[in-house]
Amino acid sequence: MSDSTSNAGRSPVPAMIGLCAVILIMAAMYWASNVFAPISFALLIIAMVWPLQRALQARLPQLVALLVCLIGTIVVMAIFALLLGWSLNRVGIYVLSDTARFQAMYNQLATWLEGYGIAVNGLWERHFNVSWILRVVQQVTGRLNSTLTFSLVVLIYVMLGLLEVGDMGRKLRRFEIGSVGQAFLIGSRETAAKLRRYMLVRTLMSIMTGVLVWGLTYSAGLSLSAEWGVIAFALNYIPVIGPLFATVLPTLFAIAQFDTWQAAILIFVLLNLIQFLVGSYLEPRIAGRSLALSPVMVLFAVFFGTFLWGIAGAFIGVPIAIAVVTISAHHESSRWIADIFGAGGTDPTEPKPG
Repeated sequence: MSDSTSNAGRSPVPAMIGLCAVILIMAAMYWASNVFAPISFALLIIAMVWPLQRALQARLPQLVALLVCLIGTIVVMAIFALLLGWSLNRVGIYVLSDTARFQAMYNQLATWLEGYGIAVNGLWERHFNVSWILRVVQQVTGRLNSTLTFSLVVLIYVMLGLLEVGDMGRKLRRFEIGSVGQAFLIGSRETAAKLRRYMLVRTLMSIMTGVLVWGLTYSAGLSLSAEWGVIAFALNYIPVIGPLFATVLPTLFAIAQFDTWQAAILIFVLLNLIQFLVGSYLEPRIAGRSLALSPVMVLFAVFFGTFLWGIAGAFIGVPIAIAVVTISAHHESSRWIADIFGAGGTDPTEPKPG
């Protein structure tokens, strides 16, 4: 009776303040995306690179070690961008060189839709014209410029962050055990280890997906098999959304290339089977439960990240969710977040059996 009385008399003000704070933080992340998105990517890169930086600066001057890490980061980013750009460019050239076949496929689709009372030609003429093409070219050019600027800002944050990691760790170690500072220090270390494992597993699974997609499309006789493998490798880094595009695009080309719908449907089914086996069966078993979030949390992180920051948010959403859940598990006041949105791991305060 006393418990129910105390619960009934508890003020809802703290909960309302917390809810308002969460809404304000999300609004700030949306409206200040030019600030928060580069910082988020920089923190992810710092988590990846810091072990190398720490090992190098034990033998070399700190600035020399920093230069080596930055050059390595730039090389990896450049290789990834060049591979993706090469594959997409090859696909675009193929489409332009085989417009007659795609035009015939479009005419067949338009005729079929018009049989059901759906007029496609008028819609095409109204929306897909010279001005639309010019707008697309301008948008692509603007996106490339913004991507280069974004990458430069991220590298600057990485450079400054790598220089501050040691000092920040020493400052956080001064906090008392059980304080927010200690929870952040321990949670940050664990988060960095989890993110390194997450990216390693994601890279291995992306390579496997790319090789399997290449083997499937090559065996089926689909054009641009190497390009489809590279695209599947690159897009696999974006959970949910990336594999969807990596499956749909080759299927559309299969519809245009092969005379029968059965062949295109078979390729579509096999591509989905590859994505399911690698992404839903192998990856969780290799990564282990230490990285796992609840499926709802993963889906929410991807789509909410896309809403906040576009494709960049879709990529960084899951690492941010891993960081939030991991750090929350190390303080009493926020442990409920890890209990709810984690994948059912054990409580860190619970004694181990035996």
